[in-house]
Formats: sequence, structure tokens, C-alpha cells
Amino acid sequence: MQNLVVFDYCNFYPVIKSSLISRKPPSSPTFPPRHVRLFSPFVNRSVRVRMALPLPSQNPVVEPQKVIISNKHGEKLVGLLHDTGSNEIVILCHGFRSTKENDTMVNLANALGKEGTSSFRFDFSGNGESEGSFAYGNYWREADDLHAVMEHFRGASRAISAILGHSKGAEVRSHVRWQRMLQVVLLATAWDILYFWLSAMMAKVSILNLHGEFLTNTSKDGYLSSAPNLSLQSCHANNVIAGGDVVLLYASKYHDISTVFNVSGRYDLKRGIEERIGKDFMEKIKQDGFIDVKNRTGSVIYRVTEESLMDRLNTDIHKACLVINKDCRVVTIHGSADEIIPLEDALEFAKIIPNHSLHIIEGANHSYTSHQTELASVVLKFMKATSQQD
Repeated sequence: MQNLVVFDYCNFYPVIKSSLISRKPPSSPTFPPRHVRLFSPFVNRSVRVRMALPLPSQNPVVEPQKVIISNKHGEKLVGLLHDTGSNEIVILCHGFRSTKENDTMVNLANALGKEGTSSFRFDFSGNGESEGSFAYGNYWREADDLHAVMEHFRGASRAISAILGHSKGAEVRSHVRWQRMLQVVLLATAWDILYFWLSAMMAKVSILNLHGEFLTNTSKDGYLSSAPNLSLQSCHANNVIAGGDVVLLYASKYHDISTVFNVSGRYDLKRGIEERIGKDFMEKIKQDGFIDVKNRTGSVIYRVTEESLMDRLNTDIHKACLVINKDCRVVTIHGSADEIIPLEDALEFAKIIPNHSLHIIEGANHSYTSHQTELASVVLKFMKATSQQD
């Protein structure tokens, strides 16, 4: 019997119908080819296509559970636990003005889950759902937040196999991004959206996701990945500082972790400030006591105080790396096409950290826009290698 793919015009997801039984497609992104026939109740036509169905051998995607942990300041840190039943767990740390819902954090958690490894992604204080006030610096304070998370899971008899910090993602002028996205969506009929969704599974066709990015399936494994030359985010200035630094600072202070993943971390925190808050920033902040970072309409995105600026300037990543325990394995991953933090920073880490591995992902930008699958693959490869060494 042939399968029919019927489009739900209210919820915008495909439903696979076989006889009288219907079900939503599983969320697994690995696709053996299946022939299906597309049918629209509003358009008198059908199309025979190759549909993507999950491999039965894969572990199912784990439904995350919300966990709330108090830091040493009494602030509640909110996170999501992807519990596969394994005792070992990987802690995932987001970057500047980001959250646990960042695409890289979500994709890594799902990739680990499919390999049977539990993970926990959370919001640092002052970010996302967590309590506290946002601050421009906060490097050591975020390291202490991470320590509170580590202590929580150790108290639950969980073995923390690794901590991973991703460089802090590009800030998007959200008011422009959503305006552009709405213009695209309103011009598309329901049939158009379904057509492009299916086309993107079969050919080199781009569609728009809910993050305002265009997706394409140019990757060999069938994943939909962002196309950097089509991304709406490319219209906006980037505003990024290194988030992988927090896990390095943690390792230098607490000496209780065996594996650290430094993904696109910044080696010198004195660099990159002028691009974000303007020239003569020290003179301005000494005069006014703060600098407001604004978007294109003049609305304040966040405030940089003199205290928070000095916190960043006084954080010495080089010095911290020198005191990381030699038994701690540090894996630095960096994109060769990183437009925010140059590849040279990754090479500097390799020079000074004794127990260090460097992996360069060719062609990857700062946010690994078109290399999410490869990033996850590299992390999993090193995870397996380190577990075998243990």
C-alpha cells in the first residue's frame, strides 16, 4: 500500500498516513529513502517523492527534563537534562547573551543522546530563564555557576565526563530578522511551504526556519543545515565574545574535571572589544561610567559598565591555561573560516596547554552554521577516544 503525506495547514508539519493510521514523523534526522505520494486537499495534484524516515537502530531523541539549581549567590539556574539513563553526563555551556536553547547546544545534546550519553544544558545567571542580572564580563562568576551545576550532579552520584563551552554566538538584530521572516512567510501559501520542505529533503533547495535562517540539505548525511550566504543573520553586525573561555577558567580553578571542550574560545580577551562598543571605549566609560550597546533603531540591547569591562580586561586566559591540571584533556575545536575569533587563537591554546588536542573544521564559521553535524561528530569522536583511554 502506498503512503500518503498530508499537510496539516494549522501546525505546519507533515503527517504520514498508512491506511487509517496516522502518526507524526519521528524527529531523528537520519534518513533512509522511502517513496511516498504527496497529496494536498486544496490543490488537485499529487507528486511522487522520496520521503525521509528514521533508522530503527538509532537511539530515540531524549525528551529533556527541566532542572533548577541554586548557585552560591542563591540565584536559580534553569537547565534541561537529557537523561538517557547513563551515569555519565556532559555539561554544555552557552555563550554571551545566548541561552541553553542555542542551536549548537541543542544539536550537541541530541547528538550525545543518540549515542546514549546524558547531557545537561543550562542558562548562566542573568541569561535565559535563570535568575540574576546580566553583566558584560562575569567570566569567573559563570565559572562558579558551572561549579554549582557540577556539584549538583555529583551529589546525585552522576559522573561528569566532560564540560563543553561554545564561543558566544552572534547577536542578531531580532526586530529586523523577524520582520524579514514575516514578509517571507506571509507571501507563501501552505502548499508552497510543504513543497519546499519536501524539496529540501531531496534536492539543493533552501527553506526558511523559525530562527530566520535559510536551510539547505547540501550535507552528505541528509541533515538540513544553514546556508551562510542566505542567512538573514548575515544582514546584521555580529556581537560576539568567547564563551569557551568559561570552561577553561573552570578547569584552572577547580581541577576536578578530566575533559574540557573549548569550542571557538578567545585567547586574548582584550581583543574584539572595540568592534562591539566602539573606539575610545576606555575614555567614554571613564567619563560616563557605562556604554550602552544599541541596535539600529537606537534601542539599548545591553549596558557595559566600567566594572564589567574591567572584569573582562583583567581576565587572563593565558595565565589560567598555564595552571590547568596536566591530567585534564583539553580539546580545542575551531572553524577555519571563523569571522569573529581568528584561527590563530586556537593555535595559541595548542602552544601552552600541555594535554591538548586541536581539531580545525575546514570552512566552518564562528557559529558552525553549515557544520553543525561535523561539530557534533568531532565531539563524539573525542568523547569515545577519551573513554577508551580511561
